[in-house]
Formats: sequence, C-alpha cells, structure tokens
Amino acid sequence: MKREERQQLIVNLLVENKTVDLDDLADRFTVSKMTVHRDLDDLEQAGVLRKVRGGATIDAGTQFESDFCIRERQGGEAKIAMAQKALELVEPGMTVMVNDGSMAAVLGEMLLQKRPLTVITNNAAIMERLKSENGITLIALGGIYSAKFNAYLGVVTEEALSKLRADIAFISTPAVSGRLAYHMDDNAVRTKRAMIASASRSCLLVNHERIGHTALHVMADLAGFDAVITDKAPEKPALDEFEQAGIALTIASEQDPT
Repeated sequence: MKREERQQLIVNLLVENKTVDLDDLADRFTVSKMTVHRDLDDLEQAGVLRKVRGGATIDAGTQFESDFCIRERQGGEAKIAMAQKALELVEPGMTVMVNDGSMAAVLGEMLLQKRPLTVITNNAAIMERLKSENGITLIALGGIYSAKFNAYLGVVTEEALSKLRADIAFISTPAVSGRLAYHMDDNAVRTKRAMIASASRSCLLVNHERIGHTALHVMADLAGFDAVITDKAPEKPALDEFEQAGIALTIASEQDPT
C-alpha cells in the first residue's frame, strides 16, 4: 500500500472514530510503528490531526482545530439542526454575514430558502454554493486563503468588513466555557470579531460537545450575542453556568411549545 493511500485511510478512521491508536494502525496496515509515526507526523504537519500519547486525534485542543475537509464530514445532523434554528432569525431582504467553518457552510446553503438576501461571507464553501444563485447578492470577502479553514482571513478581510454593515452575523466557535467563546487561531478570531462589530445583531453557533472547553484565544463574551444556539443540551454543570451568567441558550433539538 502506498503511503498516500495509507494516510487517507487513517484520515477516514479519524473521521469515523475521532481517535486512532498507534498499535492498532501498525497491525491494520502491517507496517512498523515507526512507519505509522511518520504517517502521523506528516498528517500533523498538514494540520489534519494532533498526535497524542499512543496515537492521534482530531478533537479540538487549545491550539488545534482539524482541517475543514475533516470537519465537513462530521456531525451532519447537529449542523443541520443548528442551521435550521438559526434560519428562523433570517427574513427575506436582510443582509446576512456568515463566517468560516463547516457548520456555517451548512447554514449558508440553507439561506437559499430565505431569498432575496445579501450574503457577506469569507467562507469559500458558501461562496462556491451561492455564486450563481438568483435572489442572492453575494459579497465575497477577500484576504489570505486558509486551506485549514477553507476561508479568507487577515487584514484585507478585516478592512473590508469595517466598511460593511449587516442585519445579523452568524458566528461559529469551537469552544465555550463559562460565559466566554474561544478560538485557537488569532486570524479567525479577528475576522469573527470584525463581523460581530459590523452587524446589528449576532448569533453564536456551538456544538454541545464543545461546551465546557477552552482554546488559546478568548474570542467574545457570550453576553454580547443576541442568540446562542447549540444542537443538544450540554451537561448540567454547563447549563447551570449559562443560567447563573444570565445567558439564554437555544437548544435546536427541543421542540418549540405549541
């Protein structure tokens, strides 16, 4: 088996299981542990995974987030549930900002249900999906392209955002703890903050599995968002923290009362 094929199979296993074990990989591919180490080193250098003792993981860490190509294959049901709930905040005729991320990409496609809209985004997946759609005025933010986030980031992006205004911004985050949202990448943090500053309202989207975790940079105080949406109820300690901080958490899986 070629190295590229083996590494792709490792990625597939990570998408399915989130973690891989060094010994299991060596047995599975009938190669030495040193060969597996080199494979994991290559994938870590490419930003696909992070090595841990005895293997590797794609779970986010304080300074690590897996590539967009990995994240877009995970948690489809959760993303759809959150996107559907977020869509309730959008009305035809609005100007909507959507940030980077696989969760945001799902929402970006759903925005077609609310056209006509003006959509401002740095998310390359959303740009590609909406660029030829009738009823969508697409403002694609430039900047330095990041393959890791499949988005445009940096000074050019932030400067463009400073000259734009939107009715609502949808911001995703890989970590929430207490009353703070976190992110591991400083360029992504600055772009998300610029979107929040350029919108009349803002909505935070976070997978319930990311609640109770931190990352390298504090991105924003949850109190600054008009809505915080997650897919399922987090553990009770986290729910208690939200309540004590006076943060209203919208849980997409819960049915609205009739």
